[in-house]
Amino acid sequence: MAPRAERSPDVPTNPATDEANTSIPVTPGIEPSDYDGSNDPFSVAFDEQQPSMSGWSSATAGPQWNSNIGNPADGPKGRRPSSPYEAANGASGEELLRRLSQAGQRDQRPQLADVDPRAAHPALNLSGHIISATFTVPYKICYRPGADWEMHPRQGTSALYDSLSYLASAESPWNHTLIGWTGEIERSVPKAPGAVSGAANSSLHAHPINQYSAPIPTDATHQHGEPSSDLNEMKIPASDRSRLEKQLERDHGGRVYPVWLSDTVDDNDVMTLRDQQSWRRYGEHELFTLFHYKTNEPNDGRTLRKAWADYYRMNRAFADAIMNVYKPGDIIIVHDYQLLLLPSLLRQRISTIYVGSFLHIPFPSSEYYRCLTRRKEILEGMLGANMLGFQAYSYSRHFASCCTRILGFQSTSAGVDAYGTHVATDVFPIGINAEATIQSAFHSQGVERCIAALRERYHGKKIIVGRDRLDSVRGVAQKLQAYEIFLERHPEWRDKVVLIQVTSPTSIEEEDDKADKTANKISDLVARINGAYGSLSFTPVQHYPQYLDKDEYFALLRIADLGLITSVRDGMNTTALEYVISQRDKHSPLIISEFSGTAGSLGSAIHINPWDLSGTADAIDTALTLSEEEKEEDHAHLYRHVRRNTVQAWTSNYLKRLLTNLSSFDQSSATPALDRTKLLTQYRASKRRLFMFDYDGTLTPIVKDPQAAIPSDRVLRTLKTLASDSNNSVWIISGRDQNFLNEWMGHIPALGLSAEHGSFMRHPHSTNWLNLTETMDMSWQSQVLATFEYYTSKTPGAFIERKKIALTWHFRQSDQEHAVQMARECQKHLETTVGKVFDVEVMNGKANLEVRPKFVNKGEIAKQLVRDFGDERPDFVLCLGDDFTDEDMFRALNVSRLPAEHVFAVTVGASSKQTLAKWHLLEPSDVISAVALLNGQSDAGNAGAVAVIDGNVPDSRL
Repeated sequence: MAPRAERSPDVPTNPATDEANTSIPVTPGIEPSDYDGSNDPFSVAFDEQQPSMSGWSSATAGPQWNSNIGNPADGPKGRRPSSPYEAANGASGEELLRRLSQAGQRDQRPQLADVDPRAAHPALNLSGHIISATFTVPYKICYRPGADWEMHPRQGTSALYDSLSYLASAESPWNHTLIGWTGEIERSVPKAPGAVSGAANSSLHAHPINQYSAPIPTDATHQHGEPSSDLNEMKIPASDRSRLEKQLERDHGGRVYPVWLSDTVDDNDVMTLRDQQSWRRYGEHELFTLFHYKTNEPNDGRTLRKAWADYYRMNRAFADAIMNVYKPGDIIIVHDYQLLLLPSLLRQRISTIYVGSFLHIPFPSSEYYRCLTRRKEILEGMLGANMLGFQAYSYSRHFASCCTRILGFQSTSAGVDAYGTHVATDVFPIGINAEATIQSAFHSQGVERCIAALRERYHGKKIIVGRDRLDSVRGVAQKLQAYEIFLERHPEWRDKVVLIQVTSPTSIEEEDDKADKTANKISDLVARINGAYGSLSFTPVQHYPQYLDKDEYFALLRIADLGLITSVRDGMNTTALEYVISQRDKHSPLIISEFSGTAGSLGSAIHINPWDLSGTADAIDTALTLSEEEKEEDHAHLYRHVRRNTVQAWTSNYLKRLLTNLSSFDQSSATPALDRTKLLTQYRASKRRLFMFDYDGTLTPIVKDPQAAIPSDRVLRTLKTLASDSNNSVWIISGRDQNFLNEWMGHIPALGLSAEHGSFMRHPHSTNWLNLTETMDMSWQSQVLATFEYYTSKTPGAFIERKKIALTWHFRQSDQEHAVQMARECQKHLETTVGKVFDVEVMNGKANLEVRPKFVNKGEIAKQLVRDFGDERPDFVLCLGDDFTDEDMFRALNVSRLPAEHVFAVTVGASSKQTLAKWHLLEPSDVISAVALLNGQSDAGNAGAVAVIDGNVPDSRL
């Protein structure tokens, strides 16, 4: 593994990362050597999202994804029932209820374990298998060519890993497979002579994402070597990749399926890895930043284009990996912001697949979200799920609002109507493994030694504890500024209170200047406070920019007189929950930012606005002066909540709600977003291609005045380029009359035109129109015209459009509530009069009512165009339309003999309607973008699809 490079002597060292500052032990008198293997089998970075404590063992130093083992916190067999099943064994009646109640009170075991989900939801035909998709596997992976891989526990996301550990345990009724990226693979570094055996599993050997995410050793004598010059490229043959996959299953139990993300794979199946950090770049630089209400500086777009393409390719690689293990009836759960496109990509493969998604970070308001360049694609990706889970109600509400304002989908607090189905949204505040936390905090000799040392050092002082990452969104600067105001306003507390602030390196890749700015500001504030209010014998702020040992972490939480969390924005904060558990005996208060997603679950904590520095300072004084009775009462509420709402209960509740939604809403009618990669792949592989486009609402937006819906220059250029390919047969099949189509599209000779829903046709390279209805009895028109005139007089703003064959009554300029009522009456009248006598049909379109002959429709034209190819049927068909009349085309294609993979029937528009189309696009601009992709023109939205096929990101030529 690559050690971190030493700084050049002439480069100034940031005090926040200077080892002279960071090597100071947090607990006086306790050195790393004091932690033996029984108490600390591995060094852990306990962050707001610290590693899982459930399902870990010193034997493998990793989570046991084995369904045959339980929670180590449960102790040896026979100590207590491991599940409600065991608790209820042999009991009945009141005794059964009593045992189950006791089991729930002691363990808070998930309710889902009480019932076989397959029996509870027989109509879903569940397989009993869950596939969890997470950004990375729970291990830091190091490569040794031709030998076994090294795997060390990965720091962060404790709640997520605890949830996955539960699903893989005997407590869960599910079989479980974890799918995640390998993460940045590193070369294995031989251990130094005399190295402690556990050191290889410590944070000292974690490769930094950047210099401020680098683990900071507590041993000041540790020397860094120079990085190897060949670290930029790594070649991994198939045999070694297979070895890792077998290791993950053999050595770590359960199923862990790695996703391999590579730059190239040669003919010998050797994978080349270069810029591995590129796979996380879009998620961390764009999504994580904006979702935390921060915007980046504008740039020329080329870097962003490449990052987006990599993000799309990564999500598609996850979809491929899932399909390799998926079986009908499986449930897929997608976690967090790095995989927001995955639900839709899965829906594109199998339209009836069961997919749930949970976002572990905040979701911003629409005013912020709309700043995202790929805002539509991200929402479309998320809406591929059957249910979306959020940490707080406001995040769920923001998401629904964005779907309405940006996509035009109807939404409520219960979900979003999209793509012909209902996508449920719900709130699931995540918890922690309470039992494992109790074991770690109260059943470790190492914790007791740390507590004794801390009490001796800070005797007579009130201890305020802060634990945050070095992210600007964590509010460490605001915390220090508020603490400074507190000391200024309350001189009686000077020399009587100390703030122990531990700031671990961030796990999010940030620009160097941003990391520098944050670290320098914190260092300056600490120096200013200590200079103003400290003395030779006392320092009011003890700042430790480093990882914490597990025992030190829980010792700080237990001894604290106040927990202080001032995040300016975060989704979940497990430190707050662990603080509540650790304060089981002392009952010290907790101050938490109202902008933390966890705050809503902790009603008895003291909520503050971190931007209100004076208010936070007053809250510190109030918290430190609370009576014992007040502290005990507040803590009792918090403690009950944390014990009841564990991560196991969170997992169970999420799955129960997902299954309920799957049973409640018909998913068979879901229409996924168009798979542009599949579209382009089939287009390039074909030679006989047929294109059929509706006009209004498909090539141009719907407008109030139909005559104003003229095609843009880009539409005309795109169609002209498409039709110029001799392999392409391109048709506009519209309800418009001949004059309109002639005027605006007649100048493109290679374009075929069909007017009035197929009543008239003009073949490519011809100027003559064929009348397909010249032998028809048209006497019905006078009766329909009289009826339309009557309802026009009753509907201000309505007007009649008289075509050669059809008659259309438009009411898009009228008051819609009144006009819709009139349209219903008019339609009913026509169906019971003219419709009974003549062979015509009355169609309700978009803000219009149209009467036309039954045998003339777009479906008949679609059939004829396919037949025109003769025995060699087309091997690529793209048909797009937005309203009811276009369903005839989709119906005709669905019953044709063409292979399903050759036909792309696409409905257009932000509609929740059920459609016969197999794919969906949101608006006319998406139609032109998709067609431009086939023409070889790639806008930013298409960059990912091209990168998947070509292996590179093309320059934009639009």
